Amino acid sequence: MTLAIETRGLNYHFGQQQVVNELSLQVPKGSIYGFLGPNGAGKTTTIKILLNLLQAPREKVFIFGKDLAEHRIESLRRLGSLVEQPAIYGHMSGMENLHNRCLLLGISKARAAEMLALVGLTDAARKKAGKYSLGMKQRLGIALALLSDPELLLLDEPTNGLDPNGIIEIRNLLIRLATERGKTILVSSHLLAEIERTATHVGIINKGKLLFQGTIADLQQLSQPVVAIDTDDPVRAQTLLHAAGYPAETEGAQIRIPFQTPADHAQANKLLVEAGIAVHALQPLRKDLEHLFLDITKNN
Repeated sequence: MTLAIETRGLNYHFGQQQVVNELSLQVPKGSIYGFLGPNGAGKTTTIKILLNLLQAPREKVFIFGKDLAEHRIESLRRLGSLVEQPAIYGHMSGMENLHNRCLLLGISKARAAEMLALVGLTDAARKKAGKYSLGMKQRLGIALALLSDPELLLLDEPTNGLDPNGIIEIRNLLIRLATERGKTILVSSHLLAEIERTATHVGIINKGKLLFQGTIADLQQLSQPVVAIDTDDPVRAQTLLHAAGYPAETEGAQIRIPFQTPADHAQANKLLVEAGIAVHALQPLRKDLEHLFLDITKNN
């Protein structure tokens, strides 16, 4: 597996406070990596280290296999980023903002129109950026980050404060960038349901420590699937299922038993129906990312 980002036991302190603690990230090339954690977990500090805005320790941070401390300029040329608020001049149009960045980077202004089209801002190219909606500003920020055609994008809370339409726009853009343009994207967020729809891989951090890392499928495997049963008599249903050897538990008006096999669930249904209990619904459930996140972080 080729890694776009790797950190090896990374530590970082602000004075006496340790904000990153033995962090070992592995972000596969071509992935959308959801970097999750509560406020103050160390996400933004980590991203700033990856961008060398905070000095990277030697032999701890690697971009496409090269030590960031030893190959700083070469590595940073392969990165694009949006950290906190995009650096936009409100009195300039979207196109003028991009042209200005092209001059600073020494690249052709022709890239500006291409990037505006990519992020869906062609129709607003001549509009003052100060008049853009928050979602449009975020997309313009991503366009600015993409001007140099980086292989790797680091995005810190790109959907923060957006309305549902803005969130969907950013989600679709990130998926397109990864699937059609081959970009690797690390995106920090606290919008867990959104990351579940977008990311291929997830890292969960709390108090500077990495608590989980893997694919979305790996994360879901941590959750024991259950079968939820709706009946007209949950108390009696639980008693009958217990007597038959099912470790049934109640949650609200539902009975829940561990997911086994379809035949096993059919047998549980038959048991209840033959006892005169009406079964209104029987369905398998898995915990969503939000509940898994809470399970992983609550004791850490």
